[in-house]
Amino acid sequence: MDARPPTDEVSPIADTLARVGPRLRHIRTRRGLTLTALAETTGISKSTLSRLESGQRRPSLELLLPIARAHRLPLDELVGAPEAGDPRIRPRPRVHKGRTVVPLTARPGPLQAWKSVIPAEQNRPEPCAHEGYEWLYVLSGRLRLVVGDRDLVLEPGEAAEFDTRLPHWFGAAGESPVEVLNLFGRQGERMHVRARPRSRTETDS
Repeated sequence: MDARPPTDEVSPIADTLARVGPRLRHIRTRRGLTLTALAETTGISKSTLSRLESGQRRPSLELLLPIARAHRLPLDELVGAPEAGDPRIRPRPRVHKGRTVVPLTARPGPLQAWKSVIPAEQNRPEPCAHEGYEWLYVLSGRLRLVVGDRDLVLEPGEAAEFDTRLPHWFGAAGESPVEVLNLFGRQGERMHVRARPRSRTETDS
């Protein structure tokens, strides 16, 4: 199993731009405006407005400002841009190699975080190796982790970290899916866990 996060994620800016056209159409139709009426108000041709709404024309300030004025909306509200400084992540789950992957970092960087849900049938080791360092934490289910010549089973609440240059793989170890939090960094960047699960001895005392 390749521990690196999927590399074909759409950037936040590209994702926002891709949503502009449908959003413009929604705002216009919700207000009961035709393309002809909006063209007369903005001075933008009907064909240009149509192409903008269908995604065939790239949004630009020259086009968006007159539309924002016509709708009497702030530009950021018109295009649905996230609030500046808004710390919330709006993850969009997707399936990657049969696993459901939920990215938890909004921007590219040296460290990436994501949650993965691994189906029970993905239980046959297929080790791989690559540059990097990984930390993972089991949320639910039982995780089988193979690193080099070590073959381990992790229970919920257990964590592991390893150099991904070693042949490694992780998948389900039982008859139910396993849910995992992952952190992946470039080579040499180790993750430090400040808290550790309490042992049974500590719990019973």
